[in-house]
Amino acid sequence: MTGVSRGSWATVVADEDRYRPLYARVLGLRFVNPGGVLCFVFFEGAIALAALLALAELVTWWAVLVLPAVVAVMVKLNDLVVARVVRSAALVPEQERDRFRQQMEPVVGTARVDWIRHSVPGVVVSSHPTPDSPVDPLPPVVQRPARQNGGTT
Repeated sequence: MTGVSRGSWATVVADEDRYRPLYARVLGLRFVNPGGVLCFVFFEGAIALAALLALAELVTWWAVLVLPAVVAVMVKLNDLVVARVVRSAALVPEQERDRFRQQMEPVVGTARVDWIRHSVPGVVVSSHPTPDSPVDPLPPVVQRPARQNGGTT
């Protein structure tokens, strides 16, 4: 037999997949795309955390093997949940998606703030600077009322 035998499972590695971190390729992540630093934290960080916990005698040394495996299982589970969410979102009709996007667009500059109703007791909120305060172009100016009895509180 000459050459490489190719079964149905063997595929040609795409250019994008070739540059993905080994951690993401080993787990077969399709929807979650962690970068190199995040993969480092997931794997080597879990090993370092488990080693520190074992050195502090808070866990047994088995945690050095188990903790990275548990983190990998949770990352893969997160990828599977995202796959389900993407598939269910694809089933929503286009009109509903457009209506939802229009409702969720942020409205900038139209929010009304009622300072009087939501003020803190003992604090006077004014949109105009007082004569004794420096000129500040950013309203509102918050001032404390002067003490009337002169005592300390």
